[in-house]
Amino acid sequence: MDEGQDILAKKKREVLENYRKNAVKRKAQIERNRYYYNYIGHILKFLVEPEKKVLLLKSDLGDFLDAVKPKIGVGLDYCEELANFAKEKYPQYRFMRADFEALPMSEVFDYVLLVNLIDDIVDVEKHFTELHKVSNERTRIIIVNHNFLWYPLIKAGEKLGLKMKQPALNWVSLSDISNMLHLAGFEIIKQEHEVIFPKYIPVISRFLNRFIAKIPLINRLCFLQVLVAKKISSPKDPHAYSVSVIIPCKNERENIEGAVMRVPKMGKGTELIFIDDKSDDGTGDEVRKCIKRYPNKNIKLFLGPGVSKAKAVWEGFSHASGDILMILDADLTVLPEELPYFYNALIQGRGEFINGSRMVYPMEQDAMRPFNIIGNKFFSVVFSYLLGRPIKDTLCGTKVFWRADYERMRQFFHTWGTEDRWGDYELLFSASKINLEIIDVPVHYVSRVYGETKMKKRLYNGVVMLKMCVAAFRKLKLM
Repeated sequence: MDEGQDILAKKKREVLENYRKNAVKRKAQIERNRYYYNYIGHILKFLVEPEKKVLLLKSDLGDFLDAVKPKIGVGLDYCEELANFAKEKYPQYRFMRADFEALPMSEVFDYVLLVNLIDDIVDVEKHFTELHKVSNERTRIIIVNHNFLWYPLIKAGEKLGLKMKQPALNWVSLSDISNMLHLAGFEIIKQEHEVIFPKYIPVISRFLNRFIAKIPLINRLCFLQVLVAKKISSPKDPHAYSVSVIIPCKNERENIEGAVMRVPKMGKGTELIFIDDKSDDGTGDEVRKCIKRYPNKNIKLFLGPGVSKAKAVWEGFSHASGDILMILDADLTVLPEELPYFYNALIQGRGEFINGSRMVYPMEQDAMRPFNIIGNKFFSVVFSYLLGRPIKDTLCGTKVFWRADYERMRQFFHTWGTEDRWGDYELLFSASKINLEIIDVPVHYVSRVYGETKMKKRLYNGVVMLKMCVAAFRKLKLM
């Protein structure tokens, strides 16, 4: 062993010895600060889907693993004594001692949880590299870590006996963690700030942590940094996946053939699924004519319930057979020729939920009314806050994602406080809830040639959208 490795090995032994020597104190500390640790469990429960395969690193007493109710749960800890405490408390899960810089397993998990671990890892980048053993591109790495701004208070707490003393800690910023994750082949897809007051005082703690801690800028002072990361995706074979393009249409007869002719073939096959939402202008008949006129194209027609665009889209999804689902509005104001941009972004691993953005390129005159533009910009700011990442256009009808992810999103539909007649908010909120990587793809937005816009009652629809945002704030931020 060379001198550098010997120095790092000595630091690691100090950390391990500290945890072994203070295992009983650590257990007592957790019990004494039950409010704080329960709050972390609450955060994890929100981020992790139940009945999944979960690995918890730095398992302590196993409470965090039990909080997320996994189908299969494994916990690793520096300290064998703590692993034994957890094993005794939760015999339904596996707990063992482990070196986090040399993980003793290579099975893949749906979620890997790193809770208050980064602070005392000797070689953080090496640890992040080890995570490749237990993850794939679908795995979500959830990191809960202390905000370095709290370092002086933590050290004061150790001197006062309020916290277990530890060797010198890594107090790293979000940018430090992001950089080391990137070097190890991971990327951050979401970040939050939680807990501005970690001690329990009735009423006061709840008010500070559930409301004050959610205010932009103030939240940067929170005690905890919560990150969701994933492996940087590698490009997939562009010819290996099939595509279903869902085209909801109501009184769009003159646009049907244009859609049929202009949607490019993508992947190993593209099906066009028209949902005639009880049109009275012969839209359905025009689709039937196109089916006969273009026998080389895979065109299907189904009837919608005539209630809303969202329900028509869900109907289309129920008939889709493609690996990838796309939504294209029948008015063709978003150019069908640009759908391959969405396909390529998904296939190349640039994102998992590809959202069209009409707010980048100049629009044709009258393509979008001024009131709609103002509303869209307002909701883009709100959504960027709610989803924890920039969203420029919340109401572009063109959205693309894997069908497997849609099946996961569906469980959260109709849980956002009011009915979403368009479906955009249902999809965006639900995608965020299951921690999909959401990215914008700029599209050109042009004036419709035939028919009239279905986006009427703009003020009423704006109120409905605002109600959904309030409900989403409660579910996504207040948890």
